[in-house]
Amino acid sequence: MKNLTRLHTGESLDDVTLEPVIRMDLIKYSGASADFNPIHTIDEEAKKAGLPGIIAHGMWTMGNLAKLFTPYYEEGFIEDYQIRFSGMVFLDDVLTLKAEVEEHTDSYLDFRVWTVNQKGKVVIKGKVRFSTYD
Repeated sequence: MKNLTRLHTGESLDDVTLEPVIRMDLIKYSGASADFNPIHTIDEEAKKAGLPGIIAHGMWTMGNLAKLFTPYYEEGFIEDYQIRFSGMVFLDDVLTLKAEVEEHTDSYLDFRVWTVNQKGKVVIKGKVRFSTYD
């Protein structure tokens, strides 16, 4: 595991690859978030909405991206998190989370972050500011 405070501009965190998306993940997230839109859990409803199948909640995908920083919470915390959704996530998709340092100061690191599916398509992208305790 890398020490965040030693990273330089252009260096990356280790990628994190998630298990394939399963329906139960989305059912649980629906309950936790109170987002019961059936396009996230019921195939027929997603198809009625013109989708090829159910899609993951955007915020579920966004929340998973924070897993990149879980090993580093002893060094600091996520201070700011900005995301743009650029693709849909479907059942059985395998997501890989990525982060690269854009700026490093004495008090924070700014990261470019993104998530790709198993086809290499970017499904979300954005920026994270990780403030250090030092």
